[in-house]
Amino acid sequence: MAVRLTKPFTPFSAAEVEKLPGHMGVFELADAGGEVVYIGYAGGRSLFGLRGELGALLNVSGASQFRTEVNTAYLTRYQELLMAFMADHGRLPAENDADKTPRLGRLSPG
Repeated sequence: MAVRLTKPFTPFSAAEVEKLPGHMGVFELADAGGEVVYIGYAGGRSLFGLRGELGALLNVSGASQFRTEVNTAYLTRYQELLMAFMADHGRLPAENDADKTPRLGRLSPG
């Protein structure tokens, strides 16, 4: 499995979110240019899984597209995506709150 999500983005709309499964996993929200603005996850306590988490985020500023990955190891994968973003950009995505982000290690993706 690649460290970064490589799936194509889908337009971020209520209609597209309704098509998602109620599974656990991770997701990225991006602006119109493809820049990731938020990385999140749907865990065991997420009502309706990915569909519920993304539905609750429909008003995130700047987000116009999304991509998901169904994954039962969602917390580890979430941290991995955040570490890869940090390695690439030296910061968290614009809409991720540093105070609510778990302590991250270092990742040297190839």
